[in-house]
Amino acid sequence: MGKGNESDEVLVVCSDRNMGTGIAIWDMETGDRIVHIPTCASPLRGLLCLRYQFLVASQVNKHGSVGGGAIFTWSLNKAAKPLNCFPQQPLRSYPLEAIGPLGCTNDGLFLAGGSPSGNVYLWEVADGRLLKTWRAHSKSLKCLIFSKDDSLLISGSEGGEVCVWSMVSLLDTEDLESSCSLLHYSSEHTSSVTGLLTTSGIANSTFISSSLDATCKAWDVVSGRLIQTQDYPLGITAIVTDLAEQLLFAGGMDGSIFVSVLDIGLLVDPFAVAGDEPVVLKGHNGSITALTFSSVGLISASEDCTVCLWDVISKVIIRRFSHHKGAVTNLVVIPRSASNHRRVSNQFRVSVLNKCPQPANSSNGILTLLHTCSSPKDHQAPVDFKRTNSLDQQIFEIEQEETPAAKQMKVETSMDHRTWARRMTNHVMEMNRDLQSRLLDSMRIRLLLATENDSRTPGKSKKLKIESPSPEQEKISQPPS
Repeated sequence: MGKGNESDEVLVVCSDRNMGTGIAIWDMETGDRIVHIPTCASPLRGLLCLRYQFLVASQVNKHGSVGGGAIFTWSLNKAAKPLNCFPQQPLRSYPLEAIGPLGCTNDGLFLAGGSPSGNVYLWEVADGRLLKTWRAHSKSLKCLIFSKDDSLLISGSEGGEVCVWSMVSLLDTEDLESSCSLLHYSSEHTSSVTGLLTTSGIANSTFISSSLDATCKAWDVVSGRLIQTQDYPLGITAIVTDLAEQLLFAGGMDGSIFVSVLDIGLLVDPFAVAGDEPVVLKGHNGSITALTFSSVGLISASEDCTVCLWDVISKVIIRRFSHHKGAVTNLVVIPRSASNHRRVSNQFRVSVLNKCPQPANSSNGILTLLHTCSSPKDHQAPVDFKRTNSLDQQIFEIEQEETPAAKQMKVETSMDHRTWARRMTNHVMEMNRDLQSRLLDSMRIRLLLATENDSRTPGKSKKLKIESPSPEQEKISQPPS
């Protein structure tokens, strides 16, 4: 968290002021703006980097119309470092309604978007297929985040509601009921949820929520139980942990950033936090809009149109970036090499996001990117992708060369196969549990029918009532010790 001499990362920021402001990419070492992406205005938590190769941003709907939503996608491999502008046109998707917060799985396969109406949309990135949409909250969606193992989707709303959804159930396209995928629901927050983050912990079982009610709450994912509550003197607008997940940084409405030790699960009383008062970082004059961490230190953005890079140990600002075109609503830190399009890599693609559910073989516009990681491929199951013949041929030819890139491809393909196998295993286990349940129901029905038939036989019903089991039968019926 010190200063360091060099940074291998760049800072991506955007505002929601107007479409002409666009996205700026800054060199974190020099503070120079190296790339400008025009025509973008993204709301809070509406910008993300997909696999460090695509920027995806939801667009602010200024007109308030129901069908005015848009999501833009840019390929970073088209951005050269010396350019002052971004020549590539984005891939434009137009959902049924405006989209606010976005979330994507760590493997980049699925994208989720939340709307002001409380609906959540779940897309498959490679072909743009809309897998499911459902009414998740009664008020506007403010936050969306996936668990670190991509098995859960966590959402927070303007009404203070926090929901945890099962991805296994959401990806079951045969099931149209969204209630079965809801694992936990909470309305402990009394005001809008402003941030969600997951911690590694033990078995990835903890997540933290922040709210304008001046609290941060830690939750157990498995049980849905509230573990701990941290109180603050004012509403919290953004949260992040350091890279080691030892400190929690909470941005306030007055521009303060509160720093406290992350000691989840160490306290007996879940409604009290022990220890000293949190350290406070002061450097902004407006509400904190976004927080993130880089290898250099903490990065904060504010409504005062500035972005600060902090040395957390010394509590000083290393560098201040001025964004005169408007308040920064989103921060993303990406590797500098992400914009280098000369890398030898495998194919990864994103497509136009469908407005309505469509067959799996339908396709619209596609952005194709040579990427260092291959993605699991699709068949009829809802959790993987279909590999085209041309891609198979391309991979086969590269493998025959026995170059380092080919060897790397084999390793990454093997890892993707393992990920695919894990997902398929979870899917099969879910099917087995359903089959076992149906089998038990069938056995119960057969026993009831047999009892009814016996009761209709003259004299047999009476005999069944007065007979007691023999010692041999009683011995057999007893469960083993």
